[in-house]
Amino acid sequence: MPAERTRGRSEGTEENAGTRGPRTGSRAAERVPPAHRPSASATYHGGMSFLRRRSATPAGPDFDVLAMDPGDWPGNLGAGLLPAPDGSCQGVFLRYDLFGGRGPAMIIGNLPEGSPAREVEEGEVPFEVAQLLLALENDEEVTVVGTEDMPVMQGDNLLIVRRLKLSEGRISCVQFDRSDNVLVTIAAWDRPITDDLYALLKPLPAELFQQG
Repeated sequence: MPAERTRGRSEGTEENAGTRGPRTGSRAAERVPPAHRPSASATYHGGMSFLRRRSATPAGPDFDVLAMDPGDWPGNLGAGLLPAPDGSCQGVFLRYDLFGGRGPAMIIGNLPEGSPAREVEEGEVPFEVAQLLLALENDEEVTVVGTEDMPVMQGDNLLIVRRLKLSEGRISCVQFDRSDNVLVTIAAWDRPITDDLYALLKPLPAELFQQG
């Protein structure tokens, strides 16, 4: 993703050295084009580090990642880590692209408690929405204009999902907190986020995101 950010956000500092996502038993995640590079929020001074970097940091998350399994997505998938200066992982992002170079469709982020990427000003879009705009090469200023809480079943769990209404109506965005206080954000382009998507979310083991 390019180093430019949407308005009000700073540039990242990490070099993108690889783009291959995690593997599962059924399908290997495809490469994310290196030209699309997310960077950091105004309070976060590291960049998104794609998996299998030459560097040894970050080592990977110490939590499972709730997302759609690569085998359930009929397209390309890339995964990235948000590194802290000490090498720990302050977030994991999965980017789901359409086949045929038709661009990104969705980003799912998992941010643990204390991650600076969770810190946004009132009216500012979540970090995942900013990454989606960067992937789309859309420099329009987008803001949050309203929120609505709604109950959603995810397996046997009842989630209180916060649906964000954005000034860019083609972006759908929802957030919810996991029982371990990891914040999950889903941002989708030009498609609604339905109950079917929640049913497809699975805890992907942290080991899938460890660097080789």
